[in-house]
Parts: sequence; structure tokens; C-alpha cells
Amino acid sequence: MNQEELKQSAGILALARVRNQSIDGLPDGYRPADVAEAYQVQEQLHELLDEAGYGKRVGYKIGCTTEVMQKFLGIDNPCAGAIYNMAINYIAVSAQFDNFLHPGVECEIAAFIGSDLVPATDGSPFTRESVAPAVQALFGAIEIVDDRWTDYKSVDTPTLIADDFFASGIVLSQPKPAAETPDLATARGHMTINGKQVGEGTTGDILGHPYEALAWLANSLAERGKHLRSGEIVMLGSVVETQWVERGDEVAIDIEGVGGALVKFV
Repeated sequence: MNQEELKQSAGILALARVRNQSIDGLPDGYRPADVAEAYQVQEQLHELLDEAGYGKRVGYKIGCTTEVMQKFLGIDNPCAGAIYNMAINYIAVSAQFDNFLHPGVECEIAAFIGSDLVPATDGSPFTRESVAPAVQALFGAIEIVDDRWTDYKSVDTPTLIADDFFASGIVLSQPKPAAETPDLATARGHMTINGKQVGEGTTGDILGHPYEALAWLANSLAERGKHLRSGEIVMLGSVVETQWVERGDEVAIDIEGVGGALVKFV
């Protein structure tokens, strides 16, 4: 697609998002041909949503970083979307069910970036070890995803990426200084809905260690001439399968040694 077609593709997605309307998919000619083009559409989408008052991008979510989520979605590689300032909540919150089309929840760990992660001048890639010093704090987190598609299983991966890969909102625990967190290869995460446990896993399920996901994102951004900046938040992936929720459901998560969060859909 040329620049005008990229913007029109993003415009279709932005309009559906702002109107809270489901969409079958992108029309022929406005569907990203590959992942690289998908992120170009996504960047245009972020600009349009900012202009529409939906919110400014202040971080990223990474999907499909665990085996359970890759099996659930049938996608075997990580995919990134945006976090918007208007969609960040803390500790415990009520969410208006009608603000979503088909909401779901995930149990995640999130990172607060304390210093810029600028690519090396020699082009060497980021690693788990090289990104770790930039993480100032960690959170236990709920990602609220929204299935904005008539049938998401029929939508190709580049189109899902173009639309922020189901991103909708987050609820963060109190921040835990990164130096005070437990071993992130083994920390356990749990999620309950209405008091009943619906899933558990370990943060090591996230590509072996959550910082591997952060390094993946840093390298993905570098390929696009971008980088993670101080003050941004990154959702690193879900340790449980997505659970779709109904009005009245109360969802709680806890990442042991990091923190917990709660959301009730009203």
C-alpha cells in the first residue's frame, strides 16, 4: 500500500474503534500484506486515534508470548499493540461493560521503562540482559482485551496487528521496584473470576523469561527506526488463556511477589 492507502486502512479501523462497532475485516486493497505493513498501518492508527481524542500511545502490549496464548490464537510469534493513556487504571477499578464489544481478560506482568532503550550503533540486538537495567519497576496486571471482529478466527494476523492486536485497556498493581521482585523465571500468576480460579502459570512461560519479550519488542521497534522510551509501560504477555467476561464479572489477578489487580465489569 502507498501512504494514502495506509492511512485509509487505519481510518477504517479508527472509525470502528471510536464508534465501538464490530468489523468483518479490512477490504481488499487496504489489508496489510505482511507484518511490516501491518505495523505501518498501526502507526497511522495511533495518530488517528490521538487526533480523535481516544488517547495517546504511552506504551505497548505484547501478545502471543506464551505457549498457552499461541495455541489459543493459532499464532506462533509475538505481536505488539499500543497502550493508551486514557485506558490505564490502577489497583481496582469498575469498567463499563458497554464500552466494549466482546471483552476478555488476561493475567500479565508489566514493566515500567526507566531509561531509553536506544539501539546499539553497531547494530547488535537487544538481549534479556541488555534490557534489564532499563526496567525500573514491575506490575502485576490485567489486560482487558476487546474482540472487535465479527469472527476474529477468520482475520489474518497482519490485520489483527494493524488494529493493535485486541488491545483495549489495562489495570496495574502498585509498582514493585525491579530489584525487589522475585525470580521472574518462576514467579507464579493466578487469575480468578467471581472468586473461582480460571487459570494460572509462571512468568517464565513468557518466552522463558519476561525480559525476553521486552528484548523482542526493543528489537522489533529498532527494525522500524523506533525505540522504547523512559516512562513507557510494556505489557509483556499473559500467563493464562484469555477469558471472555460477562456484565457483573469481577476479575482478580496476582503475580506472586509482584502485585495484584482487580476489575469489575458493570
